[in-house]
Amino acid sequence: MRVLVIGANGGVSRHFADFVKDSETIEEVAAIRNLDQAPFFEERGIESVYLDLTKHTQADIEKILTDNNIDSVIFSAGAGGSGDDIVMMVDLDGAIKSMQAVEAVGIKRFVIVSTFRTGREEIEKGVLRVYTTAKTYADEWLKSRTNLDWTIVHPGVLRDEPGSGKITTEPQAEIIDVARQNVAQTLLAVLENDNTIGKEFEVVDGDTDVTTAVQNL
Repeated sequence: MRVLVIGANGGVSRHFADFVKDSETIEEVAAIRNLDQAPFFEERGIESVYLDLTKHTQADIEKILTDNNIDSVIFSAGAGGSGDDIVMMVDLDGAIKSMQAVEAVGIKRFVIVSTFRTGREEIEKGVLRVYTTAKTYADEWLKSRTNLDWTIVHPGVLRDEPGSGKITTEPQAEIIDVARQNVAQTLLAVLENDNTIGKEFEVVDGDTDVTTAVQNL
C-alpha cells in the first residue's frame, strides 16, 4: 500500500515516517509544503512531493495521487496558529478538496487526524472556535458526503515526550495527554487493520498496546 501523507512534516507525521520506513506492507509518499523539508524524508528512504493546500487545486491533488500510484491517504495537515483564514483554507477546504480528489481518482481509503472533540457543543464553547469549526465540518463531510473507506482519529493533548506504545481508545470524560509517537503508531495500525473503516475514536495515553487497542475497535 502506498500512502500519501498530507501534512507530512507535522509533529505526528514525522514520527509516522520513522515507524512506516520499516514497514513491509506500507510505503509512504510525503506531501510537504516546503521543499526544504525533503531531506528528513530522503534520509528515511521516503519519497516526497510538493503540496500547498492553500494554492493547489483539486486537479493538482488528483495528479499527485495518480502520478505517485497512491492507494490511501492520511490527512494530518493543520494550520493552527497561522490565522483564521489559513485554518479554514487548510483544515476545512484543504481536507474536503483532498477527499474530493481521492474520490475522483478512485481511491477509497482516507484517514483523517481531527481534534479531540468536535461538534456543535464544542464550537459553542468558543475554545479555538475557528479551528474546531473547521475540523467539525471536515469530519462531517467525510462521513456524510463521501463514499470513502474512512477513519477519523481524535487525539488528546499532543506532547513531545517519547511514546510508551500504549494507548486507550475508550471515550474520556476530559481531554488528557497523548504522545505524538503514540498517535503516529496508531495511524500505522489503522492502515494495517480494516476493522477501523467507518470508525472514529479518541486516542490518549493508556495501558493497552497500540496494535491490540486498534484491533479491538
